[in-house]
Amino acid sequence: MSSLRPVRGTPREVYALLSEWQAAPQEPEPLVIETSGSTGTPKHVVLSRRAMRASATATALRLGGPGQWLLNLPATYVAGVQVLFRSLLSGIDPVVLEEHADFAAATDAMTGWRRYVSLVPTQLTRMLASPRDVEALRTFDTVLVGGAAVEPALRRAAAAEDVHVVATYGMSETCGGCVYDGVPLDGVAVKVGGDGRVRIGGPVLFDRYNGQPGLTAEVMEDGCFLTSDLGRLDDDGRLQVLGRADDVVVSGGVKVPGPAVARRLREHPRIQAAEVVGVPDAEWGRRVVAVVVSPSGTPARNVPPLDDLRNWVSQVYPREWAPRQLVRVAEIPLLPNGKVDRLALERVAAEGTGRP
Repeated sequence: MSSLRPVRGTPREVYALLSEWQAAPQEPEPLVIETSGSTGTPKHVVLSRRAMRASATATALRLGGPGQWLLNLPATYVAGVQVLFRSLLSGIDPVVLEEHADFAAATDAMTGWRRYVSLVPTQLTRMLASPRDVEALRTFDTVLVGGAAVEPALRRAAAAEDVHVVATYGMSETCGGCVYDGVPLDGVAVKVGGDGRVRIGGPVLFDRYNGQPGLTAEVMEDGCFLTSDLGRLDDDGRLQVLGRADDVVVSGGVKVPGPAVARRLREHPRIQAAEVVGVPDAEWGRRVVAVVVSPSGTPARNVPPLDDLRNWVSQVYPREWAPRQLVRVAEIPLLPNGKVDRLALERVAAEGTGRP
């Protein structure tokens, strides 16, 4: 049964419910987004209409004005809900991918003079390999890409095809993306504390976690949301997200930032995708494991051996950061919203047979 508490239903059902919610004369009861649970138990995030409006309005302003959106994400997660809600505020009905044969056909059905779409990096990577999808992507004024880090190589590949990509950073607790290409949306404040964790403030913040007041108090600090991400601010104030605080693997007493090591591995010409996790180890406490995918169309054995990858990482980072185990997989496990399934990834790493 469709609902907004939590958000459930088909895209059209959710769109109809959001339409009533948006049009209510008084501030309506907040909607509830269930998080993906990529690192643990899903949470129920309570979002007010005020916060959703602030987010959608700031997005339109940053992108150059309202436009028509194509929904290519699940309608029950915050990114998909925002596509539908932005459509309501723009006054232009969205185009829903699942109602068409493919992405190009859905794009052909669009009538808005400005066009927008939200993707996750995995979707964009696959679409750039399809000439038909690339042709469709070129017609969008902006392709928002979020849910995970947008690697420099992916941005270069998109730019080479004349696809305008904007990397977004945010989460359910901030009504989705609230930092675009490192710059906060109007009204959004971003700070990095002494512990390196990113704090976000402003009108886009959630009200609370439904039924979890203790958890809500844990993540709120002086009116800001204390994220689980590590970051730094450049001299010009742009935010660089370095990875999740809990992605730091303490191995042999050394703190190894898994996302940084994974980014380095992905720069290797014989690796298509890579993630780094820690698994229990009798000697090291936690063992740094690289889970990698070989380039499309090549056998898994094409991935370099562990010693070569350790040397590759050590060219840039301390030798202690280099992975001590290599696991080759056909693909990185993902959740329905396109984010890496960290729990499944840890299981794959723990069960892997690759050894030093």
